[in-house]
Amino acid sequence: MYEANYHRVLGYALRRVGRDDAADVVAETFLVAWRRFDEVPAGEAARLWLYGTARRVVANQQRGKRRRERLTQRIQTDVGHEGEPCRVDDSLGAVAAAFARLRADDRELLALVAWEGLDAREVAQVCGCSRNAARIRIHRARRRFAHKLARVGGSVKQNPVGGHVSEAYE
Repeated sequence: MYEANYHRVLGYALRRVGRDDAADVVAETFLVAWRRFDEVPAGEAARLWLYGTARRVVANQQRGKRRRERLTQRIQTDVGHEGEPCRVDDSLGAVAAAFARLRADDRELLALVAWEGLDAREVAQVCGCSRNAARIRIHRARRRFAHKLARVGGSVKQNPVGGHVSEAYE
């Protein structure tokens, strides 16, 4: 079934969602077929079943994309646009706004340190880099975070216990 229909489902997806998302549509379609294998009709009817499944996968993808776009618009409305100063009443709101504005790799590094409690050596193992590279990346991510936080009206202060490695946000 896979060999007979892969290119057809891929063509269907390419015509609807473009190259970047087509592979995801195909993968999800055949994953559904695998999970529901007993329900897939035999022979030529399987192709139509796969098209119907791909159609639903595309619809789900598009709904998700619209939800993300609405959320992005709502966040931009709530916290101001990049480059514009924005005042957030509570400090946690300022931290969340600044954190949301960071690049994904910076958010991941800071989350590994703050939420998972990892040190530079452990972050280096997770990221597949040297300890020194991890320390530099963490330092730069903190600096960019402090800059974003200042833009939304928050501030960063040094933690007297942890020195430069551990920072507290107010």
